[in-house]
Amino acid sequence: MTVGIVVFPGSNCDRDVRWALEGCLGLQTRFLWHEERDLSGLEAVVLPGGFSYGDYLRCGAIARFAPVLEELRHFAERGGPVLGICNGFQVLTEMGLLPGALTRNERLHFLCEPADLQVEPGSCRWLQNYGEGERIALPIAHGEGRFQVDPEQLAALEDRGQVVLRYAANPNGSMGDVAGLTNAGGNVLGLMPHPERACDPLTGGTDGQRMLASLLG
Repeated sequence: MTVGIVVFPGSNCDRDVRWALEGCLGLQTRFLWHEERDLSGLEAVVLPGGFSYGDYLRCGAIARFAPVLEELRHFAERGGPVLGICNGFQVLTEMGLLPGALTRNERLHFLCEPADLQVEPGSCRWLQNYGEGERIALPIAHGEGRFQVDPEQLAALEDRGQVVLRYAANPNGSMGDVAGLTNAGGNVLGLMPHPERACDPLTGGTDGQRMLASLLG
């Protein structure tokens, strides 16, 4: 299996994702520069964390126009697995592949700390290795991770089972304690925590490894 990892100017977690996929799981990876359009041969795509285009205007607002994302949209619409981590989640909302927006944290501080999460996997392709209601811990590192959406739309997302990760203790003011969302098809997942940083006991745990290992079937 070969997984594409999109790289924007300002990405800084692309190598972390490659290390987790190759070093921990033995998968092959291919970096996709933001100007590329060729996704042939890829079986999944990851949008990593960082500061795409310097986070000018707002996080993900410029990245949404990158040529590679035109092809990513088609890939996702065909059912291809897509994972957006932190800045990648922000990009997915800017593209409209996931609803809502990620805004400044409630207290306007950058947060870098472990986060306890509750998993509600439903039909999400990326979370099938977790049990319903399972508690896991993943690190967060963001200044704009506060999920916001119309209350009616949040209720609809919850009714459809698209809220798949919640903070056990909300660190940033996200509506509904939302830490991660999936699309209606379950193949696209956006989350603010970093699973690639929780793949080795030496770095604090392996709860994130099971998320990436879902690609192994």
